[in-house]
Amino acid sequence: MMKRYVIERDLPGVGAMSDAELGGATRTSNAALARIAGIQWEHSYVAGDKTFCIYLAENEDLIRKHAELSGFPANRITEVTAIIDPTTERTCAV
Repeated sequence: MMKRYVIERDLPGVGAMSDAELGGATRTSNAALARIAGIQWEHSYVAGDKTFCIYLAENEDLIRKHAELSGFPANRITEVTAIIDPTTERTCAV
């Protein structure tokens, strides 16, 4: 079963990268992902000198393997245990 993770990556200057540069980074990430079974990239948030990447993976070791193959650091890996949004209160017993 795949779990959802948030990966915080320290990447100085990433927030100032052009679309072409971000596309190149995406290409590098996708090439690494193609070599690993049991992991999927959902999307990433680019903010200043960091990215916050949302991945599905069977385990944290696969996240680390992707970081090794892609060359992008995985400075902090956090498993997501729940997702809430503004509608959550409608479905819970308060």
